[in-house]
Amino acid sequence: MTMSAAIQWRLLWVLLAAAPVMAQPLADADDSALLLADQTTTTQAKARDWQWSVEAAVGEASQRYDLGSVSTQRLSMDLQVDTKIADHWRGVLSNQLDQRWTRRFDDGRTTNTLKEAYLSWQPAPEIAWDLGRINARYGVASGYNPTDYFRAGANRSIIAIDPASLKKNRQGSVMLRGQTLWNEGALTAILSPHLADQATDASFSLDLGATNRQDRWLLAVSHTLGDGITPQWLLYGVDQQPAQLGFNLTGVLGQATVAYVEWSGGRSASQMALALRTGDDTAFRSRLATGLTYTTDSKLSITAEYNYNGAAPPPEGWDALGKRAPPAYAQYRAWVQNALDLPTQQSVFVYASWQDAFTSQVDVNALLRYNLDDRSQLAWVEARYHWGHADLAVQWQHNRGGQASEYGALQQERVMQFLLRYYY
Repeated sequence: MTMSAAIQWRLLWVLLAAAPVMAQPLADADDSALLLADQTTTTQAKARDWQWSVEAAVGEASQRYDLGSVSTQRLSMDLQVDTKIADHWRGVLSNQLDQRWTRRFDDGRTTNTLKEAYLSWQPAPEIAWDLGRINARYGVASGYNPTDYFRAGANRSIIAIDPASLKKNRQGSVMLRGQTLWNEGALTAILSPHLADQATDASFSLDLGATNRQDRWLLAVSHTLGDGITPQWLLYGVDQQPAQLGFNLTGVLGQATVAYVEWSGGRSASQMALALRTGDDTAFRSRLATGLTYTTDSKLSITAEYNYNGAAPPPEGWDALGKRAPPAYAQYRAWVQNALDLPTQQSVFVYASWQDAFTSQVDVNALLRYNLDDRSQLAWVEARYHWGHADLAVQWQHNRGGQASEYGALQQERVMQFLLRYYY
């Protein structure tokens, strides 16, 4: 199922114009000003409309293949602005500048990531229009988000591997987004046009070829069914390709456990066919993430999640690719990394977050990714100390597995890193 550009624009206007007529106005205009469609937590009022932080990091990585160890240094500056510029108008800007060095300070690499830059117009309490570069994030799962449709090509500079950082510190897509709210739900419509053909790693490029290589559209609707259950349905389309259907749902099991399921499905080519350009093997394929989060009285939260990617090769195909076709294996892995998808069909994700672990100023986070198809694994642990306007953190990562496995093939085997972030 595809849509022409003219039909996409008409549909966007019709849906956003009709929804307020069908919906009752929200009881609190201040609440309705907070856009709900792509957020799962309540937004709180900020003390100021800008935030600026600087982070310095030093690390040491031991490498495979008798390559020894390598030291790394990074200096990052992050700026976020969300401010009112006129009645019913606000401006949003988010930018990250990273300077990296390896071994010595004369081999630096500069990367600027314009994460967001858009204007927002709210003509009525229940309606908002946004235009510009927007980081549209979807999905209720923690380790893998099948409905996070705008993730491909978005991570220009990775500073941490935890999922929250990967979602937040990425460049958005240029789009027009309309949102409307009512008492029990929300409707979002997005149009994201083709603007460039090739991605670039130039230091200060907008890199529109990474985020806007195709015409894309998305519709998302959520409505409360009762007892705190609010499913979300999504319909996503790319120019000249079949549309994909998405679904998100969370539910409370007892006082301390939350269950969730996230699914996306539709007719599509396999990842192998797309990466290696081996021909059209279009069929119906599904992606799934489902899990539980349990929170204790001591502020320890543990998430266990199962991930499935029906567009990835089966275990025997993945094993054969790594052993018999190294060039194709490398090409496929590069494609998967850019798409931010799973290279194999099945995996498990476990995440633990302990706030105020030993004192009120210490947080401990840890994650484990385990590939069920090739038995490789990635383990990561972080301890973070907060005081005043600064954070001090130490991170450790270990990649383990066979030579052609997902994590065993990574050049870095172990990584230790120290970080200091100051908030202005």
